[in-house]
Amino acid sequence: MLQKIVRFCTKYMSVGVVLIGIFSVFFPSVLKPLAKYIPIMLGVIMFGMGMSLTPKDFKNVFKQPKNVALGTLLQFIIMPALAYILIKLFALPPAIAIGVVLVGCCPGGTASNVISYIAHADVALSVSMTMVNTILAPFVTPFLIWLIAGAWVDISFTSMMMSIVKMVLLPLLIGVGFNYFFPKQVAKVTTVTPLLSALVIIFTVGCVVSLSGHTIIDNGLIILAVVILHNLFGMILGYFCAKKFGMNKSQIRAMSIEVGMQNSGLASTLALMYFTAAGGIAGAIFSVWHNVSGSLFASWCVGRDEEEEQDNKSLAGEAAK
Repeated sequence: MLQKIVRFCTKYMSVGVVLIGIFSVFFPSVLKPLAKYIPIMLGVIMFGMGMSLTPKDFKNVFKQPKNVALGTLLQFIIMPALAYILIKLFALPPAIAIGVVLVGCCPGGTASNVISYIAHADVALSVSMTMVNTILAPFVTPFLIWLIAGAWVDISFTSMMMSIVKMVLLPLLIGVGFNYFFPKQVAKVTTVTPLLSALVIIFTVGCVVSLSGHTIIDNGLIILAVVILHNLFGMILGYFCAKKFGMNKSQIRAMSIEVGMQNSGLASTLALMYFTAAGGIAGAIFSVWHNVSGSLFASWCVGRDEEEEQDNKSLAGEAAK
């Protein structure tokens, strides 16, 4: 019964995000006071991610070091570069543009691992890239934000780095430690962590919208267009770069998904902590859209595999004749 609830909530998370977004526009006072708890909830998600990791996952990094290194480079080059291009192309005001920059400079999200599994991609590679990028995030993300947006927003590099360490790195490492020393107990808990992650994303989006409802009404369509282009071009460039470097089909899919799907929850949280609520809108919308696009991409991949399998059966049948 519990597993059915978990599957239902994670499957329809995007619907939940849209519904709470609409609710928060009309009833902002309900969730607005709870926004201060978002950093704690993000830490809970990262703790859950850490509990899902095993020593085998760390060993996988060294099984495909070139691919993981390439994935890290593409993640922290393609998405920040696209963010810069898009905010210039659409002439976004600083309060909204910083949100696009934050999304671009954050590491890949845990949802990418789920989408990779559905898409018949290289899940081990996906997990390895998410893990490495997340560990590097406290140092790389603030630097990239300063590099892109330092000229037009006030950024405390050290303060932001320490916040990401507290919200992301420490909970992740503590979760890994729990899984290493208490694997049986953790195995029971990890069955509900996807549900918890989905609820936190929904909660975060609701808080962001409740704090910036008017901005969404005035600029929602433009931000949506930027988010869609950011995500799609990230996936496309990740796909073709991986192909160019000679990766196999499952690795190419993992790279495409990992590059295009961001830890948008972290982006929204940093926006609320260091900038403005309006800066969290891009992350909130990205939370919905990248799950939609990722699911569509996964369906396309599965369809392609089924077609290839059918073609192979037909060829085998003709050869037998």
